[in-house]
Amino acid sequence: MAERIRIFVTQPVADSAIERLRPVAEVDVNPDSSCILPKDQLCAAVRAHDILFALLHDKVDAEVLNANPELKAVASMAGGDHVDVAAATALKIPVTVTPPAAVTESTADLLFGIMLALARRIVEGDQLVRAGVFPGSQSNHLVGAQVSGKVLGLVGGKGQIGQAVARRAGGFGMRVLYTGPHRLPEADEVRLGMTYVTLDQLLAESDFVSLHPRLIPETVHLIGERELNLMKRSAFLINTSRGPVVDEKALVTALSEKRIAGAALDVYENEPAVETGLLPLANLVLTPHLGSAVMEVREVLANAVVDNIKALIEGRRPPDCVNPEVFAG
Repeated sequence: MAERIRIFVTQPVADSAIERLRPVAEVDVNPDSSCILPKDQLCAAVRAHDILFALLHDKVDAEVLNANPELKAVASMAGGDHVDVAAATALKIPVTVTPPAAVTESTADLLFGIMLALARRIVEGDQLVRAGVFPGSQSNHLVGAQVSGKVLGLVGGKGQIGQAVARRAGGFGMRVLYTGPHRLPEADEVRLGMTYVTLDQLLAESDFVSLHPRLIPETVHLIGERELNLMKRSAFLINTSRGPVVDEKALVTALSEKRIAGAALDVYENEPAVETGLLPLANLVLTPHLGSAVMEVREVLANAVVDNIKALIEGRRPPDCVNPEVFAG
């Protein structure tokens, strides 16, 4: 009898996905969901298994891949930008990803959540109540900023998440600006209430600047000292896209010197490390990359990974392979 494929899952995922894998493979799951697996442990797991079921926070670089050059696949539960696809391709290791549309609505929900928390100082209020402080229902102690009727600027807002945010903004009576390398069709702009402007105009006019660009070399530090200085002093920055889009050291300076009113971040430049200068700042809301952290979404994502793994095990081309050239010849 042929040996069963051995799969390693770096953190717990939806039970329904694991149940689909167990009949076709030996499955080992790291049971600790509270922290990212250290690289030495990830390498050890890769050496002992045939397929790596990896999450977005797992940095699958050349060192990890070379721990087992005979690895049959890296199946990512994300878009794959945490995997060194070039190194995997050189080793003839297929890399599969999950469809980005699955996280659209949950990320847009989170964005509005942290934007409201930031503008209305909800986190600070929670901390005060827990500390036994109650300034009074009409005290100015925690006075914040209104969201309804304000201007929301979407940087890279043409994509699915940007459009989902624009739909929500309509419910708040917000004026929505957007920018990016390409425009939406005019009919979509009208339907979504979105106005195309230059980046500089968006930064100068928006009360809330929300970031949505793809992470490519041209968008690293897209928002730096110059861009932050173009924003209103009363404006807020929100990033739920990718951390390196923002120059965090420049952001620390802008927040410390009150050049902008505040920021909300769900992603970080050197994730999971967070720029230490951000941590003491009160005009900042920080969440640990929760965009897809909805059980229904995580179940869809995990089962999409299983679809790819089962295709590989059954000798079929996986539906979401980003380096299909590894199958040539």
